[in-house]
Amino acid sequence: MIKNSTIHFLFLFILLNILVFNVHLTKSKPYPKFPCHPPHHKYDFCNKKLSIPTRVNSLISLLTIDEKILHLSDNTSSIPRLGLPSYEWWSESLHGIGINGPGINFDGPIRGSTSFPQVILTAATFNRSLWHSIAKAIAVEGRAMYNTGQSGLTFWAPNINVFRDPRWGRGQETPGEDPMVISTYAIVYVKGFQEVDLKGVEGSGGGGKRRVLEEDDGDRLMLSACCKHFTAYDLEKWGHVTRYNFNAVVTKQDMEDTFQAPFRSCIQQGKASCLMCTYNSVNGVPACADKELLDKVRTDWGFDGYITSDCDAVATIYEYHNYTKTPEDAVAIALKAGTNINCGTYMLRHMKSAFQQGSVLEQDLDRALQYLFSVQFRLGLFDGNPAKGQFAKFGPQDVCTSKNLNLALDAARQGIVLLKNDKKFLPLNKRSVSTLAIVGPMANVSSPGGTYTGVPCKFKRILEGFYQHVNRTLHAAGCLDVGCNSTAGFQDAISIAKEADYVIVVAGLDLSQEREDFDRYSLLLPGNQTNLVTTLAAISKKPIILVLTGGGPVDISFAEKDPRIASILWVAYPGETGGKALSEIIFGYQNPGGKLPMTWYLESFTKVPMTCMNMRADPANGYPGRTYRFYTGEPLYGFGHGLSFTSFSSRLLSAPKRLSLSLAKSNWKRSILVQEHSRLGYIHVDEVPSCSLSQFFIHISVSNDGDMDGSHVVLLFSRVPQSIHGAPQKQLVGFDRLHVPARESVETSLLVDPCEFLSFANDQGNRILALGEYTLVLDDIEHVVSIEM
Repeated sequence: MIKNSTIHFLFLFILLNILVFNVHLTKSKPYPKFPCHPPHHKYDFCNKKLSIPTRVNSLISLLTIDEKILHLSDNTSSIPRLGLPSYEWWSESLHGIGINGPGINFDGPIRGSTSFPQVILTAATFNRSLWHSIAKAIAVEGRAMYNTGQSGLTFWAPNINVFRDPRWGRGQETPGEDPMVISTYAIVYVKGFQEVDLKGVEGSGGGGKRRVLEEDDGDRLMLSACCKHFTAYDLEKWGHVTRYNFNAVVTKQDMEDTFQAPFRSCIQQGKASCLMCTYNSVNGVPACADKELLDKVRTDWGFDGYITSDCDAVATIYEYHNYTKTPEDAVAIALKAGTNINCGTYMLRHMKSAFQQGSVLEQDLDRALQYLFSVQFRLGLFDGNPAKGQFAKFGPQDVCTSKNLNLALDAARQGIVLLKNDKKFLPLNKRSVSTLAIVGPMANVSSPGGTYTGVPCKFKRILEGFYQHVNRTLHAAGCLDVGCNSTAGFQDAISIAKEADYVIVVAGLDLSQEREDFDRYSLLLPGNQTNLVTTLAAISKKPIILVLTGGGPVDISFAEKDPRIASILWVAYPGETGGKALSEIIFGYQNPGGKLPMTWYLESFTKVPMTCMNMRADPANGYPGRTYRFYTGEPLYGFGHGLSFTSFSSRLLSAPKRLSLSLAKSNWKRSILVQEHSRLGYIHVDEVPSCSLSQFFIHISVSNDGDMDGSHVVLLFSRVPQSIHGAPQKQLVGFDRLHVPARESVETSLLVDPCEFLSFANDQGNRILALGEYTLVLDDIEHVVSIEM
C-alpha cells in the first residue's frame, strides 16, 4: 500500500510537470493570441464575407464606453467577453526592426534582425530600387517577428521631416534636406513596407501553391507604416526650448513647399496607413490639437488611416504648451481635432471624465475607433488564426538571411561618400600595406547603427572590416570616447601611427553627441578630436585618411585644406556591415558613389538661431537661409557633393525647348484669372487643369571615362526664369543612380512634371509656376526650356 505522503508527492510531481509542459507550450507557441478565435468567431465582425466598414461598425457597436476608451492608448487592454486580446501599436522599423518601443522584443526564437545603415546614409545612395528593397526586407522580418509573437503589425516609420538645421539630433533619421528626395523616399518606403506581395508570401521555408488574389486584397496591408512627425518638427533641445514646448512659427510659403510636401506625398502617393502628429506647436497650436491641420490631411489629401500622437504629445498640450486649462480639455481637443490614438496613457486617464463633463461625445470616440479598427482589419488581425493566413510561412528563417545582410552591405557601399581624395590617394594598393593603424573610439564600436537600432544579426566593428585586407592591423582609441575631453590616449595613437605604413583616423559623432532629445550647439569635431587628427597627420609617414561617423554635418574645413590629410570619407552610421563596406572602398574593391543628401555648413552657421524656421534668406537682417535651395552663404560641401575613383561625363540627348500650357476653354472665369497672373510672370498651378498633361522627359547619357566600374548619381536641377520673390536659387527636379562600366556609356530618362517639380509656393502658400525660360542644370550642362501660355 502506497503511503499518503508518497501519493501526495506523486500528485505534486505530476502537477508540476503539467505546469512546466503548459509553460513550454506557451513559450514555443508560434503565433500570438488573436481575435475571432473560437468560441468568439461567430460575431459579425469576424465574418470575412462582410466589408471592412461593416465589420468595423459591428465591433464598435458591441463596446461599452469604458471599452472604447481602452482602445485610445498604444497599449490596448484585452476584452475577454468579445475575445479581443491586448494589442501594442508601438513598434519601430526605421532602418531595421528597432528595439525602441514596447511592441518589439528579441527574447523569442528571433534573437536579432538585419541592421541596415541609418536612413541618412541610405538616402545618400539616391537609389529608389535599393530603398524599396530595404523596405520590403524589413517588412518580411517584421511579419516574421509578429508570427513568433515578438512584434505587432503597426510600425512607426519612416521619419520624413526635413533636415532643416545641421545641429538637429535626429537629422540622421531622415532622408536629408530636399523635399523631393524625402517625398520620393517616403513613397518608396511605404509602398515597399505595406504592399501585399503574393510572390513572396510563402517565405523561405514555404511551399505549396500561391493563394488566389481575393477581391478586397487591394485594400489589404502586409504591415502598417507611419509617416512622422507631422509637422515642422526638427528641434530637440536648444537652450531653454525643447521639442515639448517649442512653437514652430512657419510661413504659409515654407509650410507648402518644404514642410508639408513629404507628408502629402507619403499619404497621397505612398498610401501610408498611419500619420503621427508631433510634440511642437505650429503657429501657436499644438500639432495634435490642430483641427485645421489634421482635417486638411483627410479632406484635401484623402487620408483614410489612423493618426497617432507622438508619445505623450497629448499630455504636452496641457503640461508644456499650456494650451488648455485642464487635462480633460487637452484629451478632448486632441480627439476632436483628429488624433485617434494617444501613445501613452493620458487619454486613458482623462477621457472618461472628459466624457462625463460632456466635452467628448460617444460619436467622437466612435470616429477614432473606426480609423483604428479599419487598419487592424486591413492587416488581417480579425481574420482568424494567422497560422493559416497568407503570411503564415514567414518565420525565423526569413530574418538575418544572407540576402538581407548582403543588401545592408550594398546599401553601405553605395551610400558612403568620398568627400576629398587629393592626387587620387585612394584606393590603397593592398600590396603596399603591411601594417595599418586605425585610430579612434568609433572604430571599435560593435554596432554603429545610430538611433532606432535593433539587435544586429552579427556584431561587427569597423576595425574588423580591415582584417581580411591587411596582415597587421593596429588600433588605438586616441580618445577615451567620442567626446574626447582628454589627450591621455594620444601617445598610444602616436606610437602606432609612427609604426604603420598608413593611418586611418575614425573621428566624428556618435549618439552621445546627437540623438533624440539632444541637439548639438557646435558643428566642430567634439573635444580634442581635431587636435588628434592634426597631431597624427604631422607624424604619419604618409598623408592620412580621415573617416567621419555621425549623421549631422561637421565643419572639418581644417582637414579639407590640409594636404597631410589626403582623403576624407563620410560613413554616417553604416549599420552592422559598415566596416566591411568601408574597407572595400579604401582598398578599391568598391568604387564610392554616394552623394550628400544635405548641405555641410561652416561653424559660423551656428550664429543662426535654431528656433528660426524660415527657409528663405533675409539679407536685410543678415539671415542666410537654409538648405541648398535658399542658403546664400558658402558651404563646406554642397548638397549632392561626392567623389568617385573614376570620372564621369554627362550628355543631354534630348529635351524640349518650349512647353506650352493650354487653358481650360470651358471655364472663362478661370481663363481670365490665369491671364491676369500670366501678365505678372506666373500662373497658379491649381488654375491650369491641363498642367499635369505637360510632363516631359529629359534623356541623358552618362559615360564612364575611367578604367574602373562605378555608379554615378544623376542630379537634375532647375532655376526659375526670373526674380520672383521667394523663388528657390535652384531646386532638384529629377534624380537617378546609374551603374556604368569602365569606358562605357549608359542612358536614362528623367520625367519632369512642371506642376510638381518646377513650381514653388508664393507668400500665400499657393503653388505658382513662373513663365519664361527655365534653366535645367545637369553637372556642367545647362539647357533652357521656355514655358509659356
